[in-house]
Amino acid sequence: MHVKKRLQRCNFAYFATSLSAVSLILVSVVLTCSQPANALPAFARKYGLRCSACHESWPMLNYFGQKFKDNGYQLMNDRDAPIWQNPGYWPVTFRITPIWHRVSTGKVEIDTYSGGVVSGSSLQRVTSSGFDLSGLDFHTGGTLEKNFSFYVLPSSDATASFHFETVMARLDNLWGSPWLNVKLGKFELDNLLSEKRILTLTGNGGIYQLYHFIPVGDGNIFGQMGDNQLGVEVLGHSFDDRTRYSAALLSSNDGQVGLSYGNAYTGFFAASQAFDAGRAGVQRIGFYAMAGEAPTTWLTQGGILFQGANGTGPSAIGNKTFSREGFVGQFYFGPHVDLTVVTQHGEDSAWFGQGYGDLIDGIATANNTTGTTLPAGARNPTWNGVLFEPHYVYSPQLIFIGRYETIRMSQQANGPGSALPSASNLGNISTYTIGYRYNPFMTSRAGFAWHNEYNWLHQDGTAPDGSNINTSELLIGFDFDF
Repeated sequence: MHVKKRLQRCNFAYFATSLSAVSLILVSVVLTCSQPANALPAFARKYGLRCSACHESWPMLNYFGQKFKDNGYQLMNDRDAPIWQNPGYWPVTFRITPIWHRVSTGKVEIDTYSGGVVSGSSLQRVTSSGFDLSGLDFHTGGTLEKNFSFYVLPSSDATASFHFETVMARLDNLWGSPWLNVKLGKFELDNLLSEKRILTLTGNGGIYQLYHFIPVGDGNIFGQMGDNQLGVEVLGHSFDDRTRYSAALLSSNDGQVGLSYGNAYTGFFAASQAFDAGRAGVQRIGFYAMAGEAPTTWLTQGGILFQGANGTGPSAIGNKTFSREGFVGQFYFGPHVDLTVVTQHGEDSAWFGQGYGDLIDGIATANNTTGTTLPAGARNPTWNGVLFEPHYVYSPQLIFIGRYETIRMSQQANGPGSALPSASNLGNISTYTIGYRYNPFMTSRAGFAWHNEYNWLHQDGTAPDGSNINTSELLIGFDFDF
């Protein structure tokens, strides 16, 4: 057994050494052979821009790219009308990522056997690796006419099960002013740090934990800032895009179609100011706030969930409050180094903290029916978090990425007066991500990235035995669009 373990360690060490060697060779080639980069589909096909005009590194936008997006995918010149789109090329981009990855999760409860039957269970680390695929995205967007813009994104998971990730139309520059633009549909919230343009791909590193955090046992899935939401947004900005604001009214349904959650709304507000720091670059600071109500009561009919007049799902009422707010800073230290910082303070109603609402798996296990009371010691769960994401941009073709996120509970839902008070650190998260992306070419017709990434996540108290869990993932793959 000891010999086998030593062999396994040797094999893994050999694999890690080989991978490191290959990566170092590739980086060396990149550093000596970087080529000029051209624009990306599909907007680049229309305007003939280089990729570095809009992207710090694909798909992350730079200052000019954010301004282009804020203007409704327009440069505000005579080429904005769709007649300038090459009629021989449909303005659609598809993107998919074939990968190899290795995922290791600690303290998983696994059955043990005796005499061919299950005799109990034990906590084990489960590690698996292999080749895989991401989902498939179809992007199309632009102008229907000058100052009438749109974006449509049908997206699938890895099994080709499709949904509409983004469907929105926008009226731009109403009354000739950039301060008034109106968007209607399903869209990404106006976060300065965009999760839809995230540079990382692993399961835990490919999202911003701050945008999706839900305390242990909490039933509020509606406050996930990283999910596209259904609603209407008013956006305005100065002519140079240094000052910008947005205000959105959203259905409290986490972007789901139909009226199954009905009669609950959430507001999302953001504002920021950029300023020129000379040779260091353009810096930006801002804030965001998400505040709203979401349901905790599921209507029943004859003892079963009422499906609603439109048949789209069980109706819910009994709205309770939640909020998320924080500051954002985007800082540049010359042409190659930048740092984004995001903070968050979050709070849910004590009803959500007790599991009312809708759990993350979509199954409501608690129902706030008439006469229901909160148990003794129930409190509003609150937390604080911070994210640091530095980049080193060697060129538009090569970027090195890092990220550190931590979220700390400041008040648990089950306080000292509860029958089973929660530990003060239950659900706390710390996660680290490092990686790089190399784009050997990017043209106005296609883009390609060689992506390497490692993520490690630690969470307190969520193992079956109440101890901590560590999860890690190593990912290598091709990320391309056409």
